[in-house]
Amino acid sequence: MLRDISGFSNPLVKRVRSLRDRKHRRREGLFLAEGLRILIEAEEAGTLPEMLFFADVSEGHPQVARLIAAVEAAGGEAIRTSVDILAKLSGKDNPQTVIGVYPERLTPLAQIDRTAADIWIVAQSLRDPGNLGTILRTGDAVGAGGLILVDDCTDPFAVEAVRASMGALFTQAVAATRWSDFVAWLRAGPGQLVGTSLRTETDYQAPRYVSPTFILVGNEAQGLPAAYEDACDLLVRMPMLGKADSLNAAVATAVMAYEVLNQRRATKGSG
Repeated sequence: MLRDISGFSNPLVKRVRSLRDRKHRRREGLFLAEGLRILIEAEEAGTLPEMLFFADVSEGHPQVARLIAAVEAAGGEAIRTSVDILAKLSGKDNPQTVIGVYPERLTPLAQIDRTAADIWIVAQSLRDPGNLGTILRTGDAVGAGGLILVDDCTDPFAVEAVRASMGALFTQAVAATRWSDFVAWLRAGPGQLVGTSLRTETDYQAPRYVSPTFILVGNEAQGLPAAYEDACDLLVRMPMLGKADSLNAAVATAVMAYEVLNQRRATKGSG
């Protein structure tokens, strides 16, 4: 179904704009994704938006036209509007020409199939949505199964996190749980829990990682609590040769994920 919206006071504009706020996302069970690239990545991963807002100036773009047709064929709603209204929805002065409204897609921890991938990423009390989105993107790049958020993390469906994920939010399973529940689930099956820490002298390239490997990264400012480190099978650190004492959380996750991936590749290559 295609319709036009030209007024800023339209109730749907107000409703969708409110999804920039976590409270409203939770109430509605919906979130925003901006930009043709991300929406196409979502479609390729098997997910179409419930509502597709597109600028009238972009309607002739072949990929936009195809996306409109796909949304309508799936029973969704395509809404033609102005660039100014898209700016109101996104909160950006230079908005993308397409915005999708999607249902939130958290996976219950009990439904995670740990054998589906060699690598899983676990983030504890992560605060920065940009870091979260970047970690999702890294997970997609290394073929991880998904991201498990532990304790009070930033919202994976915040606009900034979705944007930073570059579509990886739609390729990675995302679960949210408490630490005690995560540990109980993890120890009920195979899985090596590897924490990044400054309290160890073990170089991150020294151990041989066992599949499935769960890479645990802590809060950006405080790192992992001591009790969480004690629960790990391994603690490792990356060499810091300059004045900085640690890496950004998303960068550290990427370094660890690629080390685990490279070990897997070496093992398969020699096997």
